[in-house]
Amino acid sequence: MEHLQEPEHIAALRETLERFVAKEMPREMARQWDRGSAWPTDVVRKLATLGVFGLTIPEEFGGAGPDIIATMVTIEELMRRSQSVAGLYIRGACYAGMNIVECGSESQKKEFLPAVTEGEMWFAYGLSEPDVGSDLASVSTTAVRDGAHVVVNGAKRFCSGAGRSNFIYTLVRSGPESDRYKNLSILLIPPTASGVTVEDQHAMGFKGSQTTDVTFTDVRIPASNIVGGDEGWNQGWPMLIGPGLDVEKIEVSAMALGLARAAVDDAWEYSQQRVQFRKPICTHQSIRHMLADAKTKLEACRLMTYNAAWLLQTGQPSKVATSMAKLFVCENAKDIVLSCQQVMGAYGYVEDFDMERYVRNVLALPILGGSSAIQRNNIANNLGLPR
Repeated sequence: MEHLQEPEHIAALRETLERFVAKEMPREMARQWDRGSAWPTDVVRKLATLGVFGLTIPEEFGGAGPDIIATMVTIEELMRRSQSVAGLYIRGACYAGMNIVECGSESQKKEFLPAVTEGEMWFAYGLSEPDVGSDLASVSTTAVRDGAHVVVNGAKRFCSGAGRSNFIYTLVRSGPESDRYKNLSILLIPPTASGVTVEDQHAMGFKGSQTTDVTFTDVRIPASNIVGGDEGWNQGWPMLIGPGLDVEKIEVSAMALGLARAAVDDAWEYSQQRVQFRKPICTHQSIRHMLADAKTKLEACRLMTYNAAWLLQTGQPSKVATSMAKLFVCENAKDIVLSCQQVMGAYGYVEDFDMERYVRNVLALPILGGSSAIQRNNIANNLGLPR
């Protein structure tokens, strides 16, 4: 399949990112970022000098021109070492960059996109609520127009990075409750605005993401913070289900792919160094089979991720492929990491080895960006299976 072969500029990008990771993101620093739930913004600003934040931004706003495949390569390579850095990249290049390119007004594009390219603009997603997960059309957070302002009341859950981002990209109900799908808007709410309360949640993994609950109590923001401007009022659903949703699915796939690659690389090396019964454990058939299976699944994950990215890049129908990639890659990445943890035995369960972090992080990936159950529904529905 010729389109799955990486062109020269993608291979060069991988090499550049590999050198950057080795120099600026050593293993011990990645462990510290995880333990301290840190946002390594100094490293991210250095990353921005490579131009990778501009991979989602048109040239007229200082970017390199949208390149979905290159964006996914960047996510994959960063995730191999640190979810903290990969998460910051996604919140900038994808959450802020792609959403404003696709849905923002011209004034919002001029204001925000140059900052994205510099690694200085991050959005947190304010979509889920305490009683709303997959059924986003049922959000209960409300927004009411008040002259030149919008007043927001409600709560969001699993709002990663809310306290440290520039804006919370917030889905609200802006019309009558009965007007389902036609009563939603998206707002840019600064976490520093009066009436915004951000509380940390303590999750098992994804420590650098700062998982939070957010409460909005009579929060007043300018109407210019409606995504898409005045024309974006009550247009939140079309914005939510546009091409950006398909891209988000393969963003998570790329994260899962990078994490699985890291686990396989570590287990592969460990199996050659660890000696039992007077020979390296890689010589034992049970270990060899686990590693062979992991390598095989990893290759399938790579092909599915970049096939979906290629379809998006070339403007072809991709809803089924992106859902299949999200489902297959995240579920198999979980299996790969847990298998590699078994290769390392007890050493894969202690903090001195990165495998312990991989295990904690990989368990979240089948949930993020639309659960595996939702992806199965998407696949069946989009393939026309009668309900």
